[in-house]
Formats: sequence, C-alpha cells, structure tokens
Amino acid sequence: MEEINVKLDIFEGPLDLLLHLIKTLEIDIYDIPIAEITEQYMNYIHTMRTLDLEIAGEFLVMAATLMAIKSKMLLPQEVVEVDDESEYDALDPREVLVQQLLDYKKFKYVATVLKEMETERGDYFTKEATDLSDYEKECAPLEPNEVTMIDLYLAIHDVMTRAKEMEPMETSIVMEDYTIDDRIEFVMSRVRTLSKTEYVLFDELFTVYTRSEIVMTFLAMLELIKKRDIVVKQSSVDATIQIFNKEGQ
Repeated sequence: MEEINVKLDIFEGPLDLLLHLIKTLEIDIYDIPIAEITEQYMNYIHTMRTLDLEIAGEFLVMAATLMAIKSKMLLPQEVVEVDDESEYDALDPREVLVQQLLDYKKFKYVATVLKEMETERGDYFTKEATDLSDYEKECAPLEPNEVTMIDLYLAIHDVMTRAKEMEPMETSIVMEDYTIDDRIEFVMSRVRTLSKTEYVLFDELFTVYTRSEIVMTFLAMLELIKKRDIVVKQSSVDATIQIFNKEGQ
C-alpha cells in the first residue's frame, strides 16, 4: 500500500502544545514539573508519528530542549555564594522556558484581542458583501457543539493511548487489510439508518485497536467530515465524540 503522509495544523507550534498540556494538567506555569510535562509532550509527538502526521522541526527542537532541561534538573543544583552570610541557587533550568511560555501566552492573547477588534471594525465596513456561495460546500460553518480538529485529534490520541495499554505481552502476527474506503463504508453503515437524535460514539468504531484500524478510521473520519456526510459533536468539553448522520440532521 502506498505510504500516506498527512499534515494537520492542530497546534500553532510547540509552545501552543505546551500551554495546552499545562492547562489540561492544571500545572502552575511558574513551577512546571518538567518530568511530567516532558512525558506528556513526547506522548503527543509519538501519536503524531504513529498517525504518519508530518511533524515540523520546531516540535522536535522543543522535544530536545525539554529532555535537556529534564537532564539538568536531575543534576545537583549549583549553589553560588554571594557573601559571607547568604547564598542562592544558580539559574533554574526551566526559567527560560517559562519566560518563553509567558511571552507566547501574552502575544496569543493580544492576537485574540486584535482579531476581535478586526471583527468589530468589519461591522462598519461599507463595501457590499461578497458572494461566497461558491465556497459553501468547501467551507461550511460549524454547528452548535460541533467538534473542531483539535477535539478530533485529542480523541484519536486517547484511542492510541488505550491501544498501547491493551497490547498483550505475547501476540501473533496477522495480516491487516484496512483501507480508507473500507472504513468510510463502515462508518457510514453505522450512521446511515440513524434518526435525527440518534448517534454513534466515536469509541464504538474500534474493535481490535490495531495501528492500521486506528489510522484508517481517523483518515476516513476526516474525509467524511470534509464531505459533510457526517456531523460530529460533543455534549460537553472532554466528552466522548458523537457521530450523527448528516441526512438525519
């Protein structure tokens, strides 16, 4: 089978991913447990690689930086003598990273404010609205509670983590023959007869949790969402993704 390479702009950069992890793990940004954050960061990098997603070089540079900071944290802290009565620890290896995160968070907030100002200013623009009907099929707006690409990626990351935990100590090698077309038909077969209020849970699409099944199902979901054949929603943040039949909406 021809190798499939996909590039998804899920996070704007490594600092964006780190801020997401800090928020999710409820970590104090001024006192980052570097071992834990490094482990979680590397798990995401591993998931991207497993799904054959193209990883930008800056993500790998940050991975190396985190590993270097982790190594320094394991070494005895250097104590610098200031005078006869006081001493202080040398520079915390995390200090530069923390400052980068704070600066990034600040600029990200400013960018959000500027975007809101741009939107507000747009209300006073007198130019006649452009006809975008030709683009409706390619770029339909999200419906209430409809998930974003980040939500879908996080869901597949959870499936990959569960698959790793389910790996047996001993196993036999079997031929896997999953294709995108097969998984598209499988997903549609699960939702085709659903009514407007019925849905299939994302977790119910997997049976054997092999790499081939997970990757092909993920790509099939992207294709079906792009074609607007299905609608994916969440009842709340971090809730299991619900898959609806578009024709039943």
